Amino acid sequence: MESTGVFWISLYELLESEGFEALLVNAHHVKHVPGRKTDVSDAQWLQYLHSVGLLQGSFRPSEDICAIRSMGRHRESLVQSSSPCIQMMQKALTQMNLQLHNAISDITGASGMRILQAILDGERDPEYLESLCDKGIQAKPEVIMQSLEGNYRSELVFMLGQNVTRYKNLQSLIGTARKQWGG
Repeated sequence: MESTGVFWISLYELLESEGFEALLVNAHHVKHVPGRKTDVSDAQWLQYLHSVGLLQGSFRPSEDICAIRSMGRHRESLVQSSSPCIQMMQKALTQMNLQLHNAISDITGASGMRILQAILDGERDPEYLESLCDKGIQAKPEVIMQSLEGNYRSELVFMLGQNVTRYKNLQSLIGTARKQWGG
C-alpha cells in the first residue's frame, strides 16, 4: 500500500488487526521506479513491483510509539497556535502605546498575565499595574510604570482580551494533553 497523506492509516491498521502483513511503501520511492504507471493501475503496479522484489517497506512504529508521536505533533500544533496570539497581544499593546515588552521580557509570564488581566478588568493606574509584578522583574518600577502609560482604546482592549482568552484556552488544552499523556 502506498503512503499518501493520512488516507492509508485506517486501512493499514484494519488489515494489520485482521492478521494481514501489510507493506507500506513510500510514494516517493515508487515514483522513481521506471515503468508506465497511471492512477487506474496503481494497485496492480504496486503488486507487480512487490512480486519482483522492487519495493521496500517503510518503517511503521508500534501502536504506543504512534500514540506518542500523534500527541507530540498535536502539542506542537497547539504551541504553534499560541504564537500568533502572543503577537496579536503585543500588537494591541503597541497600538495603545503600552511598551510593556520593554520592561517585561515575557508578557505571558505570571507578572505579564496579571497586568494584562488587570487591564482587561478596567485598571489603568500605572502604579497599581506595576505593583502586580513579581519581585524578580529586573526593570525598575519607574520604567514599568512609564511603559504602562498609554491610550487604552476600547477596541484595542477588546482585541487584547480576545487574544488573551484564546491564549489561555490554548494553554489549557496543552495542560490537559500533558495530564492525559504525560510530557
